[in-house]
Amino acid sequence: MISLKQVHYALAVERHLHFRRAAEACNISQSALSTALSEMEKQLGFQIFERDNRKVLVTPLGRQVLDRARSIELQMEDLRKLADAQREPLSTPLSLGVIPTIGPYLLPRVLPALEDKYPQLQLNILEDQSAEVLDQLRRGALDAAIIALPYDCEGLLTFPFWQEDLLWIVHADDKNAGVESAKVEDLARTHLMLLKDGHCLTEHALAACNLETVATHSFSATSLSTLIQLVAGRIGSTLVPDIAVEQLVKDNARLTAIPLEEPGPHRQLAIAIRPNYPGMANVEALVQLFGENLNAATAN
Repeated sequence: MISLKQVHYALAVERHLHFRRAAEACNISQSALSTALSEMEKQLGFQIFERDNRKVLVTPLGRQVLDRARSIELQMEDLRKLADAQREPLSTPLSLGVIPTIGPYLLPRVLPALEDKYPQLQLNILEDQSAEVLDQLRRGALDAAIIALPYDCEGLLTFPFWQEDLLWIVHADDKNAGVESAKVEDLARTHLMLLKDGHCLTEHALAACNLETVATHSFSATSLSTLIQLVAGRIGSTLVPDIAVEQLVKDNARLTAIPLEEPGPHRQLAIAIRPNYPGMANVEALVQLFGENLNAATAN
């Protein structure tokens, strides 16, 4: 009979495509993992993995097995969390994904309040791009994710807690620095720098300005901080979300933040979960706390 441990080991090998690294992730020896999977393949009557000294590949039948195994592991994890759901909100460990254009600007505002109101919470945070964060959420590696909408969240539930505009950031000596608001044609006439492909903020920025693409230098920026330094160095201009303006722009006399004339809000911040996630009380608590703290910061 195939065991849940064998299912767990098989999924670890699928993630790492390497038996030694999978064994380390499962905290067992490589020989024990190999033996368990060989026995699993024997019971199934076919190979899940093709392996040699250099690589590991998933067989076509193995792919079908792993798809079902992933669903089983996810359901078992949700069953284990049912007991946690009966406790006080945010009193048990929580794995939370967050994207780079939100994490550095939201977390410093809300973590002190979380620690104060929910002292028993053990928070594990993963920062990555939207696609990777949501993939891990769907696989059950994360309990919830903080993302920016609009974004393709098929198969997931989303709970918005904040909406905001994007602002155009130019050098203080730029000829546009004195305007009250920026038109699309203003941005189109400048060297507008955005994050490299894969960051959802780039798509939000292009949509907000009705632009299909922008000219870029040969480098690809991976953070808003890098783009801000380039603007300060008079390389071009950029767009940042309102939540990041205080941290990135307000104390820098070389920079000016200009609202866009295009109607907003230009993006929504939201918590995403799986439909069967049992910790709905955790989500409700996070949505309320995040919203309250952002509203308070805006009021001040």
